Amino acid sequence: MPGSSSSHHVSRRAALALGLSAAASVTLPGPRAAAAVSAVGGERLGRSGVQVASGTPRLPKLAAQAWLVADHDSGDVLASYDAHRALPPASTLKMLFADTVLPKFGRASVHKVTAADLAGIPYGSSLVGVQAGTSYTVEQLWQGVFLRSGNDAVHVLASMNGGVGETVRQMQARAKDLQANDTHVVSPDGFDHKGQVSSAYDLTLFARAGLKNEDFRGYCATKTADFPAGGKKTFQIQNTDRLLTGQGVAAYQGLIGVKNGYTSHAGNTFTGAATRGGRTLLVTVMHPKSGYEAVYEETAALLDWGFSAVGKADPVGTLVTPLSEQPKGAAAAKPGAGAAGSVGAAGAPVAASATSHTDDWAFGGSAAVAMLAGGGLLALRRRGREQPSGRRRRQG
Repeated sequence: MPGSSSSHHVSRRAALALGLSAAASVTLPGPRAAAAVSAVGGERLGRSGVQVASGTPRLPKLAAQAWLVADHDSGDVLASYDAHRALPPASTLKMLFADTVLPKFGRASVHKVTAADLAGIPYGSSLVGVQAGTSYTVEQLWQGVFLRSGNDAVHVLASMNGGVGETVRQMQARAKDLQANDTHVVSPDGFDHKGQVSSAYDLTLFARAGLKNEDFRGYCATKTADFPAGGKKTFQIQNTDRLLTGQGVAAYQGLIGVKNGYTSHAGNTFTGAATRGGRTLLVTVMHPKSGYEAVYEETAALLDWGFSAVGKADPVGTLVTPLSEQPKGAAAAKPGAGAAGSVGAAGAPVAASATSHTDDWAFGGSAAVAMLAGGGLLALRRRGREQPSGRRRRQG
């Protein structure tokens, strides 16, 4: 929380890691109705509830509606909770936007922004402060996307890429190639557009794919940058990833990115990657029930757990290989057989378990997927509604 000491945050993280956080205010999720749920990555990942091999270190107590821990290099999923649950992604969807569009323009290329480039930005969006009539390098626009989650920068880059509609089409095609079948793209900015959803599994796929690109990796690890303010003037922008900057929570040692997100209807989402002892882990956390800092605290706790479980946790699934990277003529990606034994074919639906998770981990939150259709009004520097942290936040 603002003004809190770093020792306070360390103690909160330690409490999470030890499973000591209070569960009195947290309710177990109700049964999820049987339905066709994606089993991409393995049959266990299509199940409801916690999936983890026996004999692993004790998981922290969490309030997120979905989460996943995976090894970046091997693709092994070490543990998950409702990995394929479709939820609004907020600005973590910008990882897919970057993975789709970033390779198309040289970072030194210059674009003079027009009013048409800025048309259609949803009212209440997070903005970096792009101005019509001002010229920006592609690098500066991507800094606006990654550091400030600027929907204005997103829409300019989408306009350069043939328009929002064309960019959405390309993003959906890229999601299909990555086998991110839980994802439905409506707009490249991640705002609360009706029907726009993703999952903890898919967001982790986006992060893993994006981190293969040196520019993507560099942008998401950048803490501050100078952004054009018109003429020769600039102003400093800071990355809103708090585990990277240490603002409000303790910075996570070894963090290399990647992207956070928030809207008032979607709640908080975050995918983080960290390296320790030569191993890189990916963690995605979606929609903790409690305040704004929880998404970072729960990510840090899962990273701590993942590093402690190295060599002790048999995988419960795998992050599949993009279809375009598979050997020619190969069938859909081969999911890993984890502790559960054999797994289903990638892309095959499985019936979701109708049994809620009832062991000694307490997980809160029901599926609240109320979404707001974005309007077509530009709101530069518009302040969002008050958050539990005491800061006023924009959405996106």
